[in-house]
Amino acid sequence: MPQSLSHVIVHTVFSTKNRQPLLKELGVRNETFAYLGAAVNTLGCQSFLVGGYVDHIHILSTLSRSISQADFVKEVKRSSSIWFKDEFREPSFSWQKGYGIFSVSESRVPDVKAYIQNQEVHHGKLTFQDEFRQLLRAHNLAFDEKYVWD
Repeated sequence: MPQSLSHVIVHTVFSTKNRQPLLKELGVRNETFAYLGAAVNTLGCQSFLVGGYVDHIHILSTLSRSISQADFVKEVKRSSSIWFKDEFREPSFSWQKGYGIFSVSESRVPDVKAYIQNQEVHHGKLTFQDEFRQLLRAHNLAFDEKYVWD
């Protein structure tokens, strides 16, 4: 086949370092979501939705065939961290080192979008750590607590 075609959809999740609530102001949160969506698109991926809550991010996007998962997350975090430090005068800002990235079938995109859009309500009952544990279990990923959090 002379043409390479790909349509891979992923749900990427990561938090601020030590889960600091640096996104608690709605304006800061919305600007950060917008920046992250643009950063995803710059990488040749398509951002469907960026959301999250006061201490973490959810990105629903495609993953371009020309970038690895690790490079995708690394570049999104790198560029947004530089931007956040400058935009909000937070010189110590950083994202956590780790992340979760999960495959999403085309038929589940509406469900994942709804999940991301309802983060504020969702986190009235659940911490980010509990949410992340649930995602790991739902995707049958074995994990060790001492290596998940920083």
